[in-house]
Amino acid sequence: MKSWKFAAIFCAATVIASAPARAASELVHFDGFGNLSLQGFLFAPTTPGKHPAIVALHGCAGLTEKDGTLSARHADWGERWAAAGYVVVFPNSFASRGLGPQCKVHEREVKPSEERVTDANSALRYLTDKRKDVDVSNITLVGWSNGGSSTLYAVEPKNKMDGGPDFARAIAFYPGCRVPLESGKWATRVPLTILIGQADDWTPAQPCVDLGSAAKSGGPKVDVVTYAGAYHDFDHPDLAVHTVEGLAFTANGSGVAHTGTNPAARADAIKRVMALIGSPPKP
Repeated sequence: MKSWKFAAIFCAATVIASAPARAASELVHFDGFGNLSLQGFLFAPTTPGKHPAIVALHGCAGLTEKDGTLSARHADWGERWAAAGYVVVFPNSFASRGLGPQCKVHEREVKPSEERVTDANSALRYLTDKRKDVDVSNITLVGWSNGGSSTLYAVEPKNKMDGGPDFARAIAFYPGCRVPLESGKWATRVPLTILIGQADDWTPAQPCVDLGSAAKSGGPKVDVVTYAGAYHDFDHPDLAVHTVEGLAFTANGSGVAHTGTNPAARADAIKRVMALIGSPPKP
């Protein structure tokens, strides 16, 4: 196991400030696959009652900054959802295994189709078995980038946990859709929405559009929403568009891709996601 650690990940609680509201993110631990103890950040409303919930999967850059604080995108969404009455858990797939960012790593120890699927299911089990404040019939799976790819795999019928509640729906931000598409076997067991920029040169939009079209022949609904002029990380609260070099996987294989906020796409995504998770669960 690699020795890279997030310096302050073991703090008992972190208070994150962002536009929607101030909310406390509590560091939690829960059982993962095998003997793994998964770290996670939890947001919870202060109001009583059974709340809908969200399992949120981070991208290849990881869940936190180097000082252990939750990164801006995750804090923004976590606070927004908690303020709206949702219990939210972010499983920390990389730090829980002693790993740092994986965006520039070709041979990854934690794979979207394997370990990250088990992490998503472990987080679901944590919410349904350990949290008495969760409406187990209304839990959404959300992922970004590598976490979005993990979402695509997690919703495949073969990856449903035996027994117990399931995810009601799933939302994937700019996932890598090429491998599931080329397999010719991908399917989802729950309604899925993919949100991706038309200009994304890290995980391109067209394979996701094709994946959505192929899935519409049967099974739960798959919606693919594309945003003109938007790159990777378009929903970040405040990230200037720039290029990143040395990436392990990009659309053209160059290792160079754009990333950054697109205000129009971000605004639409926030509105769309809040509407989706507020809708009644579908069979």
